[in-house]
Amino acid sequence: MQVFYHLGRYFGLLAKVFSKPEKGNIYYRQIIREMMNLGVSSIGIVIIISFFMGAVITLQTAYNTENPIFPKYLIGLGCRDSMLLEFSSTVVALILAGKVGSNITSEIGSMRISEQIDALEIMGVNSASYLILPKIVAAVFFNPILTIISIVVGVFGGWIIVLITGVIPAGDYIFGIQYAFIPFYITYALIKTVVFAFIITSVSAYHGYYVEGGSLEVGKSSTRAVVYSSIAILFFNVILTQLLLS
Repeated sequence: MQVFYHLGRYFGLLAKVFSKPEKGNIYYRQIIREMMNLGVSSIGIVIIISFFMGAVITLQTAYNTENPIFPKYLIGLGCRDSMLLEFSSTVVALILAGKVGSNITSEIGSMRISEQIDALEIMGVNSASYLILPKIVAAVFFNPILTIISIVVGVFGGWIIVLITGVIPAGDYIFGIQYAFIPFYITYALIKTVVFAFIITSVSAYHGYYVEGGSLEVGKSSTRAVVYSSIAILFFNVILTQLLLS
């Protein structure tokens, strides 16, 4: 029964979040600020992780396909499709659930226990919409940019490791990147990214908005937000893959 209770309260919160804003210009400034806090600040970690992951995928594929039956260009193709189909959307979303999600929960949770949210409600402000909607909009718009950056950097990382180690000829790697390219894979990755961005921000905000107690409970809520966001991401990853690639 607790599951249905939380689901009902979650969708009730979303109804408040997506109600008509009081002043649109205030929300515009908030969205820009959240893009900086949630999106731009995550570029560094996305670049670092994507670069090394692209390099590792390339090396592992090369060392496990030494059979002469397999052409060398399949290594570049494998790195490209791995970044497009899973890593740059799903794995990066799981990383952002830990970084961005915990930040959202702790920020809103701290406002709840310090009674700042109650003060907003007393002033007649829709606190759920004012605090949560800009975060959702910012993540939905900026996370696809992070995904594109991750794809490019991951493929580049694979190319760099090929040049350094000489595990395969660089020309074969580049040919593999271009071989049998399916443009819809990019669309597929971006659709997943948008859904995952909504999950991360809304689930994390829910756990922060309804936190009760003190600073210890805020920490526990942050942990729960990361866990539930990650589970939801993996669940919807299966659903979206079946719907979009079947």
